[in-house]
Amino acid sequence: MEQPNLSYIHSMSGGDKAFEKKLVAIIKAEFPEEKKIYYANINSDDFNKASENVHKLKHKISILGLEKSYWVAVDYENNLKAGSTEGRKDFDIILQLITDFINTL
Repeated sequence: MEQPNLSYIHSMSGGDKAFEKKLVAIIKAEFPEEKKIYYANINSDDFNKASENVHKLKHKISILGLEKSYWVAVDYENNLKAGSTEGRKDFDIILQLITDFINTL
């Protein structure tokens, strides 16, 4: 399975370390809260709100260089909109990978 990384952030920054640090700080601040809200919605079977949460989270997935995982999130978001939780297990694994990664930053 692919691993989160900062390659995309480095390529966006043009070597601006302050920009990189700021973007990482934003991700570290926002991701845990967005994940918490997603789990609250999915655990209460509010698939519409959970799909909106996945939509927001998939941008962080992309920024952290998880290209294949981004498409897993797209499929899962669409499934949630259709009332299905197919793909949840894979999405939960992605969230845990990101959690573990940002805890090392």
